[in-house]
Amino acid sequence: MLLLKRGQNQLFQFPALNRLPGVTHAITTRAGGASQPPFDGMNLSFGVGDDPVAVTANRRWLHRLTGGIHVYSRQNHGITVGVITRQTLGDRDAAIRTAPVAADALITDVPGIRLLIQTADCQAVMLVDPVKRVVANVHSGWRGSVANIIGHTVARMVTGFGCDPGRMTAAIGPSLGPCCAEFVNYRAEIPEPLWRFRVGAHHFDFWRISRHQLVAAGLSTDNLYGADICTRCNPHLFYSYRASRETGRLAALIGLDEPVGGNR
Repeated sequence: MLLLKRGQNQLFQFPALNRLPGVTHAITTRAGGASQPPFDGMNLSFGVGDDPVAVTANRRWLHRLTGGIHVYSRQNHGITVGVITRQTLGDRDAAIRTAPVAADALITDVPGIRLLIQTADCQAVMLVDPVKRVVANVHSGWRGSVANIIGHTVARMVTGFGCDPGRMTAAIGPSLGPCCAEFVNYRAEIPEPLWRFRVGAHHFDFWRISRHQLVAAGLSTDNLYGADICTRCNPHLFYSYRASRETGRLAALIGLDEPVGGNR
């Protein structure tokens, strides 16, 4: 991944997504920002106990950088996939919004809309069909992996938008690595078909699980990209719930750019 510095703030981008015309994406870090400890500094969640004024300032900074209409997901570790259109957003003029439905994955084909997933160890999986011009952003924690939220999202892109998984690109953001994904009670929490992704006695490689689920959904291994950066091992860059229960949230953002010369 590429690390971009914007003043005190830092963002990551995938070169593979940068090569796709008309796609804007970014993964935030905790560098910079207005939040104070233990949420320092670029916390983007109102739901963790941080000062709302600081969160608002952080969200506004990200909006100034990436533009468009920012739509933050309302995540609940389920398998609901929300489709974001201008109709579902309504007529309000706000540039920073919360998704109208609780969902752990968001899809849009509307230029100018940015889909945002918030994480602190969970994966954000960004999907792009460059031909149909459709993007998705998926929140996949261990419960999402068990429920295969990734597969549900790809299926919705196929049935709802006519996407072809074989030409889609997927990028898996920084998240809890196999070094730190310990599940002592995995026999009760994780179904047996996923035990083959166990590393050692109690650790699991959820990066491999996501790649497996993407391929099973029809994506080519040549179009899969992973950050392979553990959030818990890099507390100077990322928030980690495993490292500290009282902490902030990062965001992964993806959206289509407005075509040159006007709206789609």
